[in-house]
Amino acid sequence: MDILDTIKQQIEENTVLLYMKGSPNAPQCGFSMRTSQAVMACGQRFAYVDVLSNPEIRENLPKYAQWPTFPQLWVSGELIGGCDIVTEMHENGELKPLLEEAVAAGGEES
Repeated sequence: MDILDTIKQQIEENTVLLYMKGSPNAPQCGFSMRTSQAVMACGQRFAYVDVLSNPEIRENLPKYAQWPTFPQLWVSGELIGGCDIVTEMHENGELKPLLEEAVAAGGEES
C-alpha cells in the first residue's frame, strides 16, 4: 500500500486522529504535548500516530494535508489544525463540542 493510501485510510477510519511527535502520555515536543492535553481534556477517545516512529508519514503527511507542521488534529476526515488552533479552540470552548458531535456521528473509535 502506498504511504498516501495509508494516511488516507488512517484519516477515514478514525473519527478523531492526532498526528503528533510521541504519544499522548509521552509527547516528544511541547506543541504535541499541549495539543494532546487539549484533546484529552475533552474526554473523547481518539487515535494517534507517532510521526517520529513513522518517518514515511512524517515526510508525506504535510504534502497530503497541505499543512507543514506537527501536530495535526483530524476530525471526521477534516484537518482542524495544529497546536495554536487546537489549544485556542479548547480555551474558547469550541473543541469539546466538536469532538463530541463527531464521535456521536461517527461511532466510537475502534
